[in-house]
Amino acid sequence: MPEHHCSLCHIGLEDVSVQRGGQTLLHDVSMHIHCGQLTALIGQNGAGKTTLIRALLGELPHGGSIRHVDDHGRDIPHLRTGYVPQHLHFDKEMPVTVEDFMAAAFTRRPVWTGVSKKTRQAVRDALATVEAADLAQRPLGRCSGGELQRVLLALALHPAPDLLVLDEPVSGVDQNGLNMFLDTVLRLKETHHMAILLVSHDLNLVRSYADHVVLLDKTVLAQGPAERVFGTEAFDAVFGQGKEAQ
Repeated sequence: MPEHHCSLCHIGLEDVSVQRGGQTLLHDVSMHIHCGQLTALIGQNGAGKTTLIRALLGELPHGGSIRHVDDHGRDIPHLRTGYVPQHLHFDKEMPVTVEDFMAAAFTRRPVWTGVSKKTRQAVRDALATVEAADLAQRPLGRCSGGELQRVLLALALHPAPDLLVLDEPVSGVDQNGLNMFLDTVLRLKETHHMAILLVSHDLNLVRSYADHVVLLDKTVLAQGPAERVFGTEAFDAVFGQGKEAQ
């Protein structure tokens, strides 16, 4: 992936609310997601984290405003967004290599007609960005959880996004895979100065990697550096009195 510095300065959410089926899923959410920072979104199940992501991605109508702003305070009309889901659901017996899987997303040409030399090189370059070039010819079903997440990360980074959304991306991944994935993400944050939004239940991971933490329970209960948020009464109320990151 070529060198890229995002044109975004921050994403500003002001009084964002989402209602669906007569229920209030989010109300009065105000927060900023800055370029060059990893913002972690934490909260219990049902707190509205997925709803907030869907509103950010333009998949749900919402009240309030979500602005994509450059460093001159001007609105950016089109935000490049990459998304890494928690799991990839597929038939593990399917005879598809990592290269075939990625090539299908890189070109409109059916993979069964063959992968062009140009597409093959683009796939290998994308995998090299996340230190996974050696996975190109591996059957997708034989990749470990950590390897699959790096493949999905490579896809999310093509083309280079302004905002990278990581939705519980390392759930069930072993420690080695976790370290490799997050080290890659941090390197990309520094190199490309992109904004990263991480949704995670792993408080220890959040404490170690997040620049900014937002505690959500249908609205923002607390936000700031991890230690400040973890020390609030709101955090104790959500996760239990005296809860330590483990």
